[in-house]
Amino acid sequence: AKKAMVDAARLADELRAEQDHVNTQSKAKRTLESQLTELEAKLAEANENAMRGGRAAMAKLESRIKELEIELGSVQTRTSENSKAYTKAERKVKELSFQNEEDKKNQDRMSELATKLQQKIKTYKKQIEEAEEIAALNLAKYRKAQQE
Repeated sequence: AKKAMVDAARLADELRAEQDHVNTQSKAKRTLESQLTELEAKLAEANENAMRGGRAAMAKLESRIKELEIELGSVQTRTSENSKAYTKAERKVKELSFQNEEDKKNQDRMSELATKLQQKIKTYKKQIEEAEEIAALNLAKYRKAQQE
């Protein structure tokens, strides 16, 4: 009987120890569950904030892309206009260069012609002087013949 009482007391102590242990574990479980719920709520809030921030960042990036596309379009337009202006200016330079060459050829021809004309003028002056001399001699002969 004594042994049974000792066993019963020991079992009662073990039962109390197990019950205390179960109570402690239950409290720890409830504490961990409440912490888990809080952390899940925080995670959901953080995800929501990240989504909102991500959407705002995406909208900002899309806006920047549109701005850059518009700027690219205007740069391409200016480049095209500049290319056309360059081609036009290049054509004008070629035309002016050709015209300059033609003018130089004409000037050379005119200089050559002027030189020839000056030579003719000298020849004609010489012929006129010779004709005047002959005329003067003939006039002198005529006067001399009239006097005789």
